[in-house]
Amino acid sequence: MPTAHHNPPHPMRPAGALVESPLQLLCTIEAHAAGLGGTPTRVHVRDDVPALGDALHEVRRFGLPDGFSADLAGRRTALTAHEPVWLVGDAFSGLFQATAPLRRGLARVVLVDDGLATLDLARRLAEREPLVRPRADAGAARRRLGTVAARRLRDLAADGRATLFTALPLEPAVADHLTAQGFELVRNEFAWLAQAPSAGAPDEPTVVIGSALAADGLIDTDSYVEWVRSLAADGPLRYLPHRRETDAVLSRLAATDGLFLDAAGAPVELRLRGMAASQRVVSLPSTAAVLLTTILAPRGVAVMPQAVPESWWTDRAAPSLRAHLSSVLRLAAEARAARTGPDPTYPEDHG
Repeated sequence: MPTAHHNPPHPMRPAGALVESPLQLLCTIEAHAAGLGGTPTRVHVRDDVPALGDALHEVRRFGLPDGFSADLAGRRTALTAHEPVWLVGDAFSGLFQATAPLRRGLARVVLVDDGLATLDLARRLAEREPLVRPRADAGAARRRLGTVAARRLRDLAADGRATLFTALPLEPAVADHLTAQGFELVRNEFAWLAQAPSAGAPDEPTVVIGSALAADGLIDTDSYVEWVRSLAADGPLRYLPHRRETDAVLSRLAATDGLFLDAAGAPVELRLRGMAASQRVVSLPSTAAVLLTTILAPRGVAVMPQAVPESWWTDRAAPSLRAHLSSVLRLAAEARAARTGPDPTYPEDHG
């Protein structure tokens, strides 16, 4: 498991980052607040993802840490950045992999959480595999790029210049292999989030975290919509859509009695941190279920990831991908046990 301590970088080294998702934005803030950023840390938020502009606006309302700034400068600025500390949210991205071999004078690379992809990234680095996304149909050229990027990260690790900053439970064997290669493993305790204002949490007893599985063609859309509607039939429900959900699906959900549809905004981990023990969070398998368990379990809030019924999966969802996504149930149970101790009344499968 990652440790909670680290060797902080030189206090005069500036840091730069490219943020491509709301979760990456939150975890980059946490990394900076934990002393893994720089003085200052400059974050370039992708300007071609509308939800990211909304997320940046929202996190600014909570008061960013000293020395942290962000702008909607997008990919172009990130390509020309040369800060000695580099915070990376998506090590599978072509932008990172094309840039990594060219960056010289790096004092440290810090890999922050980017959903379940972080666990696959850790495994591939541990097993010395190319950095290729699990669902990618990668050709030879793309695999070569992933191989070079992985080698670059391992070289930095061997020189004591690579950190993985994660709130996700790593398998012991993966953690051991990474540590043996020189990677520093630091646990994200969400310390910055813990001190952020908690006002503004939903009033509804049930909050559903929207899933991108239907939008990605991995599960049947009608089955997903009917599942959400069945939850709303039990009482008032707040629905937080995933940024990739389609307008067609959201329109169907918005017409459901008792369902209150939120707009995109700050990361759900930030928006829901003020929930009370009388409330619950329901979702399909997602990283948010694990992170929210870490944040909300001490408050007595039930975070309930539900298994995807077999009949929902489409032909696009390979068995290996189904198993990878379903691993969230185990990870959430581990996160809950770490925060509150094992609870035999809290089953892993709430479907």
